Amino acid sequence: MKVLLIQDVYNLGRAGDVKKVANGYGRNFLLPQGLAVLATPGALKQVDRIRVQADEKRIVLNEEMSIVAEKLAEVKLTYPVKASETGKLYGSVTPQMIVDSIDQETGVEISRSQVDAQPIRLLGVHQVKIRLTIDQIPEVTVIVHREGEAPETAELEPGVEPGAEEKLSIADVVAEIEPEVEDGLEVASQPDEAEAVAEIEPEIEDEVTTVESETEVEPETLEVEIEAETEPAPPEEELEAIPDPEETEGSTAS
Repeated sequence: MKVLLIQDVYNLGRAGDVKKVANGYGRNFLLPQGLAVLATPGALKQVDRIRVQADEKRIVLNEEMSIVAEKLAEVKLTYPVKASETGKLYGSVTPQMIVDSIDQETGVEISRSQVDAQPIRLLGVHQVKIRLTIDQIPEVTVIVHREGEAPETAELEPGVEPGAEEKLSIADVVAEIEPEVEDGLEVASQPDEAEAVAEIEPEIEDEVTTVESETEVEPETLEVEIEAETEPAPPEEELEAIPDPEETEGSTAS
């Protein structure tokens, strides 16, 4: 859906901008909060007026918040916590904890939605953005250190720089896939099957030739054997015509 912003919205746009947003985001947040209206032809005619009024209001608000922004930029919040040997917290430092600490340290009241950060789950020094206006976004220093140790030791802990959680997760992924990579390298180092066949093929041909020469039969011998095996038996009539020796002797005696 298309909406016309009537107020500045962080990470979306300034008043007077026409934006295309998801239906749920528009109907459940922007419209009910009075931050935007549907971009109808009638509303679009008011764009210039909305922008002029928003610019005037923004200038005044930025001047008021500039003093607060300078004050917050000097704030350092410390949190002693319990953590593992790798620097991961047993719990987290939440945006609401940061809001409460800012109120206690400076007397500046802000809402949790103005804290532009996820819960902190690593030891170290973290820079957290506080959204005062669309232009005034100071950073508060948050130091998370081990219980019983000085806050300065947080700079020596793993994950002190922004994005440390992402780096740790990448290291974990590398550790998981390393065995597979090594297996792949071993397979790649072995000779290709086609190459191995090509290497032994001449030897196989020589052996086959030798076997054929040893088992070759002379043509004449082969013909004789075949004739001997295939010689037909004498006919039955010829066998009956052969006289019996006993009958021959009897006839002679008579």
